[in-house]
Amino acid sequence: MSEILYFDHAASAPRRPEVAEAMAPWQTGIVGNPSGSHKAARLARTAVEESRDAVAEFIGAKPGDVIFTAGGTESCHLAVVGVTHAHRKTHEQTNILISPVEHHAVIAAAEQIADHFADVELRFVDVDADGVVEIDSLWKNVDFNTALVSVMTANNETGVCQPLDAVSAVAKGGVPGGAVTHTDAVAAAPWLDLSVVTSTIDLISICGHKLGGPVNVGALISRGPVALNAVVPGGEQERGKRGGTVDVAAVVGLAAAVRATAADRIETYERVTDFQTRLSNALSLLPGVMVTARGASLLPGHVHVTVDGLASDEMLFMLDQSGVCASAASSCSSGAAVASHVLAAMDVPAVRAKGAIRFTMGAETTAHEVTELIRIFSGVVHQLRGDA
Repeated sequence: MSEILYFDHAASAPRRPEVAEAMAPWQTGIVGNPSGSHKAARLARTAVEESRDAVAEFIGAKPGDVIFTAGGTESCHLAVVGVTHAHRKTHEQTNILISPVEHHAVIAAAEQIADHFADVELRFVDVDADGVVEIDSLWKNVDFNTALVSVMTANNETGVCQPLDAVSAVAKGGVPGGAVTHTDAVAAAPWLDLSVVTSTIDLISICGHKLGGPVNVGALISRGPVALNAVVPGGEQERGKRGGTVDVAAVVGLAAAVRATAADRIETYERVTDFQTRLSNALSLLPGVMVTARGASLLPGHVHVTVDGLASDEMLFMLDQSGVCASAASSCSSGAAVASHVLAAMDVPAVRAKGAIRFTMGAETTAHEVTELIRIFSGVVHQLRGDA
């Protein structure tokens, strides 16, 4: 089998061995329902609560404020829809503020609830050419009826980080009583200390498989009490905020993933930052290649480029033929013949956005793999331009 060069960590990170080992005892044989009272149930409940402790520590919150979900999308949906419904109970009008570069999990949830209820208005906050939220635009859009301000910690396509402290200051200072703040921290979780960078945010969404954990688990974490209606009712699991039996193996896997991530974060951050610099410098020298948002604060694992005159699908096909795994946009959009809403919000010309490629690295990435990627992608660009 030929070598696979995996540069799509932002879509799904390789499963960490610590995760597989931690999950193994809960994937066969008797796995009690954590809501029960017998010995098997008590063992399962202990495992769930120990996992809750680990996730809370990772975020810098209290264990009781961790709500386990089926993934990042559900976590974002619960934040947006749950807060909006709670706000509607006490207000005649409700508005939601989000950035236009949010993941579809946030945008779709906000659009859906605004479409369904006449008393709910969705407002988009402007971003600059790098995709960073413009604080002046946020100030102009908040008002008495603002229920929620949702801005991601870092963009899943470009890796651009957002000024969360400033976002929180506006949400709290510009709305009487303060609006609830939410951040989709799914892309940022492998790289940033969320206990610090999200310390002023009320609700934080993460998921397992972007951290080397299982794909069917995530969490919505709050810092203190937040008015939040259950979106999936049906039981008192997760303090009545999310019905359904908790998947013990999955939450144990998430806990193992966050522990492993925290343990090697600094070393991984420093090493991959060097890879990012090297890769960005090399690719920027290729004809027609432009590194996206190079002047912004970026996650170290991301190198996003656009290639003038070439199409993403043809480049991705040739990369795949050479063993390189990459993507054109977010993992939810890859393969679809649609332009990136993120690049559109950044006013990247459509003709240039057509040639977007996202290379994302992780803890497993090696210097050899970066060298090979530079060699292979250089060949692809030159070949498609007719230079080789």
